[in-house]
Amino acid sequence: MRRALCLVLLVLAGCGREVEPLYLPDGDAYPERLSGWGMLERVDGHLRPVATALAYDLNTPLFSDYAHKLRTLWLPPGQRARYGEARLEFPVGTVLTKTFHYPKDDQGRLLRNAPDDPDPRSGLDLARVHLVETRVLLRQRGGWVALPYVWDEAQGDAHLEWAGASAELTLHDAQGDTLAVDYQVPDANQCAGCHEERHGEGIQPLGPKARHLNRDRVYAEGVENQLRHWQRLGLLEGLPAAGAIPRNALAGAPRAGESLEQQARSYLDINCAHCHNPEGPARTSGLYLDPATRLGVAYGLCKPPVAAGKGSGNRLVGIHPGQPDASVLIYRMASTDPSVMMPELGRSTVHREGLDLLTRWVASLPGGC
Repeated sequence: MRRALCLVLLVLAGCGREVEPLYLPDGDAYPERLSGWGMLERVDGHLRPVATALAYDLNTPLFSDYAHKLRTLWLPPGQRARYGEARLEFPVGTVLTKTFHYPKDDQGRLLRNAPDDPDPRSGLDLARVHLVETRVLLRQRGGWVALPYVWDEAQGDAHLEWAGASAELTLHDAQGDTLAVDYQVPDANQCAGCHEERHGEGIQPLGPKARHLNRDRVYAEGVENQLRHWQRLGLLEGLPAAGAIPRNALAGAPRAGESLEQQARSYLDINCAHCHNPEGPARTSGLYLDPATRLGVAYGLCKPPVAAGKGSGNRLVGIHPGQPDASVLIYRMASTDPSVMMPELGRSTVHREGLDLLTRWVASLPGGC
């Protein structure tokens, strides 16, 4: 108890003393406050990872009602993750955090689609963001555990909420329009529902995979590929040559040479493939949106839905080449009806930019059904 209190004071006061992150390979003595993990600290009005934790970004991130995310990784001292093309293997004691937040303007209004800080080294400017929740993934000997923490009204700390939480938010854009968001913090069971990528294997991290991490990031030493940076710090082993590492596209802001199809498939990968893969929770649908599935019937092209009716909007196929309006995929992405929309969790609004990307991609597909 005394150690946890000290951690809280150190993190919240930002007194410059080194914070010792929590190592919890077994047991269920999870901190009631996020600060008890010792993964984040306040320094000069910013929230940032402690020195032994590492911030990281994804190529194309999961859409979560326009929330921005600060992602961090901590490995126990002397431990390394091991490279795998499908997923990285993390050692017991690994802690992953993801802090959901919204930028805000001088009037304190939350912003939709505000750009990220081009130099993220200093962390989150607490005067310019509103913190909503932080999700913790902990690798214990018995497997991964998902823990949802909700930030208090004073923005001083986040508290463990097994049952999740909700918040009514209003987002503003540069044109003066507003967007109402019914933000939902998932409960622990809902976390497990999305993170069980393969049926029966339990919770697994979804974002920190090679194809999502294979991108540059700004570090104190300069710009460097994230995976190479991890390797150089001794946090990753088994990394192959650069040309052998898969890489997803930057959907919406592609790098040179990244096609519309690569952007669309990268978007569907991070938003849908954790369920829609041959071993995932949605495997009975026969619709597989993972990178290994070729662009054909199994990927939804001219594929009739398993169940017709409201969920399909009376569309006859998942993806109708050249006809977005005739595609179940587009219909469900454009809906906010809980009985229709996809993904089922993690959003209460339509991702306009993602919907536009997939609509343009389906319209560009040749042929017909």
